[in-house]
Amino acid sequence: MKNESKKAVIYCRVSSIEQVKNGHGLQSQEQRCREFAKYRDLEVYEVFHEEGVSGGLIDRPAITRMLALLRLNKAQKFIVIIDDISRLARDLKAHIELRMAIQEAGGILQSPSMEFGDDSDSRLVENMLASVSQHHRQKNAEQVKNRMRARMTAGYWIMKCPVGYKMEKRPGHGNMLVKHEPHASIVKEALEGFANDRFSSPVEVQSFFQYQPDFPKKGRKGEVYLQTVLDILNRILYTGYYEFAEWDIPLMQGKHEPIISFETYTKIQDKLHGRAKAPARKDLNQDFNLRGFILCDACGAPLRSCWSTGRYERYPYYLCHTKGCEHYGKSMKRDIVEGHFEELLKGIAPTQEVIGIMETLIEQSRERRFGNYEQIMADLKKERQLIDRKVENFLDRIGAADSATLITAYERQIKQLEEQRIVTEEKIKNCGKVDKSCEEVNRTALEFIGNPHKYWADGDLGDKRIVLKATFARPISYHRKEGYRTAALSLPFSILRDSDTLKSSMVGGRGLEPPTPTMSR
Repeated sequence: MKNESKKAVIYCRVSSIEQVKNGHGLQSQEQRCREFAKYRDLEVYEVFHEEGVSGGLIDRPAITRMLALLRLNKAQKFIVIIDDISRLARDLKAHIELRMAIQEAGGILQSPSMEFGDDSDSRLVENMLASVSQHHRQKNAEQVKNRMRARMTAGYWIMKCPVGYKMEKRPGHGNMLVKHEPHASIVKEALEGFANDRFSSPVEVQSFFQYQPDFPKKGRKGEVYLQTVLDILNRILYTGYYEFAEWDIPLMQGKHEPIISFETYTKIQDKLHGRAKAPARKDLNQDFNLRGFILCDACGAPLRSCWSTGRYERYPYYLCHTKGCEHYGKSMKRDIVEGHFEELLKGIAPTQEVIGIMETLIEQSRERRFGNYEQIMADLKKERQLIDRKVENFLDRIGAADSATLITAYERQIKQLEEQRIVTEEKIKNCGKVDKSCEEVNRTALEFIGNPHKYWADGDLGDKRIVLKATFARPISYHRKEGYRTAALSLPFSILRDSDTLKSSMVGGRGLEPPTPTMSR
């Protein structure tokens, strides 16, 4: 094709990141285009590389820059060289639009692989080749999707790894999900804590993640977003199962190791979609561990906290902020209030004798449970058979139903039954086995009841809030001169404390006075 213009630009494109990394696709395209320009005696003015961009897209960075250059030099009618028609676009609509955009900007499209013309026959051949390129792209996409779907139906998750997992090559499996520590243990603690009411809301889980130095944070401020927490709470992948409705993959067991049990996951879903929990207070901070939990003895309102600025430094205080209260605006030093609380906490633990009795009772309960595991196993197998019969019943109803609404309802029931079956299978599998996590929970509970002050002293703000909830049945009243009033303990402490401990742990009418606390029933 003859033309008076002697200036040319080269446009090269590769669609995959791998081609961008090794550089072979872009380099080979540019080399062939330069050889073509030399053969046509054209001066290459600029080269435009499109890296990792699909041929089905029209709005591309390099194309935009190239069209801007063509418009600025429209009178010169630059030659636009492409290695192949598929490099310009792999979609017929995109090809036509880009072809017209180049022409309107004053460019003339040329290629070493074909002749571009404006006559009807040349345009027919060009559009046919563009259609073939589009078909090839769509076929490749189908083949890739089919291979990926086959991989997933074989039990291997291939999508983005959630927090707690990473992709690792394993012999006989190829790339597969494996636990990524310490993230996996942090996620496990959070999910089980939410399921078992250690954390009452997603916001409290968010605070837990925020205080974990090893948990991945985002943004300039290093934050854990609430949406990240919700994604983790709703991700069934952590149970060792997954589903992918977009590719019609039903709930199935994966090859990866679970982080939590399916039963824990169902508890989380019930909690998320059941009764609402009050969100965690956002005004709590490490400076005032008791804010929102201690009450003014005179008016019953929660004490507030503040910093007072002195001549050389700032001082922390608690104070009542209720107008009309006799203690309104009268500050109490934080160190004294929290120091008295720690003394109170030290005194409520039961004796070692009582702890020993608890250990014996737990051991006896465990022995009875394991001694009866054959009956438990039989009951679980009956439950599984009942679930199977219910599933078969719903399948028969689907076959006889002529209403799309009914079929959808039956399918939803079947899915719920399948989830129940998974939970039952887990129980059958673990029946008669020592539950290490349960043993750990029992041990931790005994250690906590035996010394709640240790968990208070060693923990962060989140741990301290847990200590308050686990130790006391409700907030405690504090008198600015007389100290803490008698506190209502939570059930374990109220049952287990003995009379001797009571005499030295809880205050009566006059309360706890500094510096030596006096305790009475």
